[in-house]
Amino acid sequence: MKRRDTLKAISVASLGLAVGPVEGAVPEPPEPKPAVKLLPGRQKFEAERDLKLLAAEKFFTPVELQTVTILSDIIIPADAKSGSASQAGVPAFIEFMMRDQPRNQTPMRGGLRWLNAKCVSRYGNPFAKCTKAQQIDMVEQIAYPAKKVPSDMTQGVAFFTMMRNFVLGGFYTSKMGIEDLGYVGNTPNKWDGVPENVLKQYGLSYDEAKK
Repeated sequence: MKRRDTLKAISVASLGLAVGPVEGAVPEPPEPKPAVKLLPGRQKFEAERDLKLLAAEKFFTPVELQTVTILSDIIIPADAKSGSASQAGVPAFIEFMMRDQPRNQTPMRGGLRWLNAKCVSRYGNPFAKCTKAQQIDMVEQIAYPAKKVPSDMTQGVAFFTMMRNFVLGGFYTSKMGIEDLGYVGNTPNKWDGVPENVLKQYGLSYDEAKK
C-alpha cells in the first residue's frame, strides 16, 4: 500500500472523516534508485544493465528452481575439497543467465518439462519428488552426449548438456570454484632471499649475496 493510501485508511478509521484535498496533495517520496557500483574493467552501462536484469521478474518457478538445484548438486556434489554447486550459488547464477540470455529460456523450460514428464512416466513422480536413486538413474540416461540413445531421449540429452555447461560455468567462476581450482592469479610471492644451500654452493654468505 502506498503512503497516501495508508494515510487515507488511518484518517477514515480513526476520525470517520473524508480525506481532504490537503492530504491528497502531499507528494510521495521518489523511489530510491540502487547505487551503481563499478567493478574494475566494467563500464557504467554494463553495471546498469546488470541491475536491470537483477530487478527483472524471476524466470524459474519455485518448483523449477528446486529441480535446477538438485541437478546442479548431482553435477557438482560437495566433496572433501569444496562445497556443492548450490552452495556456490549456481542456481542463482543460472536464474540470472536466463534473464541475460533469453534465447536459452525455451530450451531450459522445455527441458525441465521433458524431464518431469519422463520421470512421471518412469517412476510415477516428477524429478524433484523422485528418490535419489531414481534421480541418478534418470540422469544416467541423458548425461553422455556421445552415447547413442533412443529417439525419445535426445531432447533430454540436449537439455542436460546445456544444464551441465551452465553449472560448470557458474561454479568455476564463483569464489568457491576458483579456490577449488587452486588458481591464485597474479598474486605477489614472498621472497626470502637466495636459499642457503645455493649460497653454500657458490661459497657465499647471505650478507655477500645482498651486495
